[in-house]
Amino acid sequence: MKISARDEDELRNMLRSHRTAAVQSRRAQVILALAEGRTYAEIIERYGVAAALITRWKQRFVADGLAGLVSRYTGRTAYTLTAKVEARILDATRRKPADGSTHWSTRKLAQHLGVSHMLVARVWAKHRLKPHRMERYMASNDPDFERKAADVIGLYLNPPAHAAVFCVDEKTAIQALDRLDPVLPLSPGRAERHGFEYYRHGTLSLYAALNTKTGSVVGKPVSRHTSAEFVAFLTALAAGQPRNKEIHVILDNLSAHKSKTVAEFLAAHPRVRLHFTPTYSSWLNQVELWFAKIERDVISRGIFTSTRDLARKLMRYIEHYNKSAKPVRWTYNEVTRRIA
Repeated sequence: MKISARDEDELRNMLRSHRTAAVQSRRAQVILALAEGRTYAEIIERYGVAAALITRWKQRFVADGLAGLVSRYTGRTAYTLTAKVEARILDATRRKPADGSTHWSTRKLAQHLGVSHMLVARVWAKHRLKPHRMERYMASNDPDFERKAADVIGLYLNPPAHAAVFCVDEKTAIQALDRLDPVLPLSPGRAERHGFEYYRHGTLSLYAALNTKTGSVVGKPVSRHTSAEFVAFLTALAAGQPRNKEIHVILDNLSAHKSKTVAEFLAAHPRVRLHFTPTYSSWLNQVELWFAKIERDVISRGIFTSTRDLARKLMRYIEHYNKSAKPVRWTYNEVTRRIA
């Protein structure tokens, strides 16, 4: 193989330059070795390259000179997303995989349909499909749902004048867990770590009443959530309000809220009125939002040496919370949808 003196100088400059990529240097070495009259066997042994590679770069150099040694990547053929392919992806996404898994991934569906996984991802993003996600719902079977829901929502949006509205519920079975291993504090790049082992000191229940006007909370930890304890909590709640003020209590349909003891209490306290949410509709009770907050802030990562310690920390949280309490901004939008 013969090369011009100019090309030989360029190839040797490539080998001396620190900016030349390793693959470019290897190709230059192969071409120079061929120009020196070395055999394939000698080049393979000296540079550790395959015979097919020597042939490829020899042919490219002969055809295009130095430009033939530049890497070429033609890329994959552009795939046009047609309406037919999009429909196939959407239809397959709604069907279960045949391997018994519960949902598709982009790569699994792409392999099943013989398309690119990025194409599947584009179609999912366009139609806002997320097969890996799942949401749960609870459907109310209350035949009187609309009336009860309207009653509760009305208390939020247009409460009676000169009356107090409270959302009441109990958070049951709060565990007083004490970690057996020390807690390792957070540090840069590392989250706080708790040991897996714990000691269970017992459980408590927490009665809570959220004032819908101020957002403040009245709480009472109890060892058991019985009808008698519930009545005692309502008695304390009523005692904290002026005697001439009506008290409206929003609560769920727990049997302890509808017992004979509760009925006797209501007869003795006519200014207290109970408003029950529809069945399976705890989302209508604003105190559930506050329970989620105390769960995050205190309970889920808390360390409690006893049930008494748990009760003390719950009440301390409520005391500090009430210093800056704000009411829930409850809005209701009536949305009418037409289904074609």
